[in-house]
Amino acid sequence: MNSYLIQLANMDNKNDIGFKLVVITTEQFEIIENNYTKDTNIRVKLDFRFAADKKQKLIALFNTFIFSANGKQFLLIEASCHFAISEDSWEEMFDKKLNKLIVPKRFLQHLTMLTVGTTRGILHVKTENSPFNQYRIPLINVEELIKDDNALEFEEL
Repeated sequence: MNSYLIQLANMDNKNDIGFKLVVITTEQFEIIENNYTKDTNIRVKLDFRFAADKKQKLIALFNTFIFSANGKQFLLIEASCHFAISEDSWEEMFDKKLNKLIVPKRFLQHLTMLTVGTTRGILHVKTENSPFNQYRIPLINVEELIKDDNALEFEEL
């Protein structure tokens, strides 16, 4: 697998996680011009979701950003990035007994930063040459959002 290798924590080999970006999707995109009000405070609401595919050894991150003015949504974008995890790294994170993938917070923070940056680019392209291009996804400190390792559970078939 040609992949990136991220080194976590103490740069020790057992903390290396091999991965590569395999899919980028725009899940939703909408502009509601009638809800847009100039010269008002703009609010941005964000939401993140994580998912995993045990069979394909993928981790997906979905992020949604909703821009609103005077309590009315006028711009929505949801995008996702799907990352293939190397076999060795998956096995290290996978708890067979609990049927859970335990993903280290630093790795999730890194994947989240990549996904947010990708979503920024999608938003720019979709709003280019329009008045909505002035609205950008703000800088986000993912360390404040993701404070713990995350356990992704799988259902038994």
